[in-house]
Amino acid sequence: MSQYDVIVIGAGPGGYVTAIRSAQLGFKTAVVEAKHLGGICLNWGCIPTKALLRSAEVYHLASHAEAFGLKVGGLSFDPAAIVKRSRGVSAQLNAGVGGLLKKNKVDVIWGKATLKAGGKVEVTASDAPAPRGALGAGEYAAKHIIVATGARPRVLPGLEPDKKLVWTYFEAMVPDKMPKKLLVVGSGAIGIEFASFYRTMGAEVTVVEVMPQVMPVEDHEIAGLAQKRFEKAGMTILLETKVTALKKGADEVTATLELKDGSKREITVDRVISAVGVVGNIDNLGLEALGVKTDRGCVVTDGLGRTNVAGIYAIGDVAGPPMLAHKAEHEGVLTIEAIAGKPVHAMDKRQIPGCTYCNPQVASVGLTEKKAKEAGYELKIGRFPFIGNGKAIALGEPEGLVKTIFDAKTGQLLGAHLVGAEVTEMIQGFVIAMGLETTEEELMHTVFPHPTLSETMHESVLSAYGRAIHI
Repeated sequence: MSQYDVIVIGAGPGGYVTAIRSAQLGFKTAVVEAKHLGGICLNWGCIPTKALLRSAEVYHLASHAEAFGLKVGGLSFDPAAIVKRSRGVSAQLNAGVGGLLKKNKVDVIWGKATLKAGGKVEVTASDAPAPRGALGAGEYAAKHIIVATGARPRVLPGLEPDKKLVWTYFEAMVPDKMPKKLLVVGSGAIGIEFASFYRTMGAEVTVVEVMPQVMPVEDHEIAGLAQKRFEKAGMTILLETKVTALKKGADEVTATLELKDGSKREITVDRVISAVGVVGNIDNLGLEALGVKTDRGCVVTDGLGRTNVAGIYAIGDVAGPPMLAHKAEHEGVLTIEAIAGKPVHAMDKRQIPGCTYCNPQVASVGLTEKKAKEAGYELKIGRFPFIGNGKAIALGEPEGLVKTIFDAKTGQLLGAHLVGAEVTEMIQGFVIAMGLETTEEELMHTVFPHPTLSETMHESVLSAYGRAIHI
């Protein structure tokens, strides 16, 4: 039996980052993986979807070339080439993860892991081809075992994916052909990103959301502006609506929709994407037999990854929301540093940014206006539209908004919510500010470069205190 200090189960963003940090701290470390280094995010989620969306963005810009004084003739696209580029990006990064693990002397154990009593991990063979140098099936042991097995698409009764007519994000990423009509069920980040991609590529897209707001976790004002842009682009958004039945044909699906008023409508489409969330991969790991506490499909942990069973930890999607790659990475680093006795603090989930890479982009951190009011804060709220920003106008992206929310009594930044071009790159400025407990005064006296989109962030802060200049 091979003995380690730390064994990480799962080589997704949380797992491989945790394993590397573990090795850096001097622990003898191994990571167990059954399918692909980099996990869902790198291979079937975050990264390849961004490659698809980049192709859509370039196509969209080329379609509007005349607005920039340019002429483009004979514009078209090759679906197979778009998918091939996306898969190539993932393959490149997959190899990169393998190189990083090797560089840091982390052993890769290839197979399916089951936790046993006494800090043992039983690994059985995987059907997926193993990377060069990986260890195989067998029994391994470690003082500390960190579960980082991620999540999988949630399946609702009646919306079971069949890989042909009803897709999850796996099939939506590698279409055999571009659907002309598409139904997307769920308007969270996954659903709305695919809706945006396929709409840009010419499909008629209908999005069904059971909640009264598109992108339900976002601030209501930002979500409303995003919805207007989606609809302006030709999307149909149906809120407080659910799918009650699917009737499958040879190459089409007829969905029965129940609307807010109880009326029913039928819609026939080429494909359906089920994007109703994800559930943690806690099955068949041996957690129940060891007495590890779970709740609603996720492992219950404290703020530093510890479960109720000594020596067993959980991070990332399997440890609960928000189910984001950057949360998993940060959570993993905190967990392993706590194991090493480093002075760390439990993660503040209010400071985890969320990003949706649709068109327009949406990004946020902290409390929404509604949540801040419910928490009892007296608020000062700033708003600055992109139309008042020179760089946004020069880019041809004048539609957007930065909204900032402050505690009126202390000047504490409680939340920031953005919609518009490149806001997923801008949100980190507010995340840093919140982490440093920056007040409105410090933000107002920060010098933002000109001309940049980031000036909208500055003006939004000024707006909250009646000092905005350019509007």
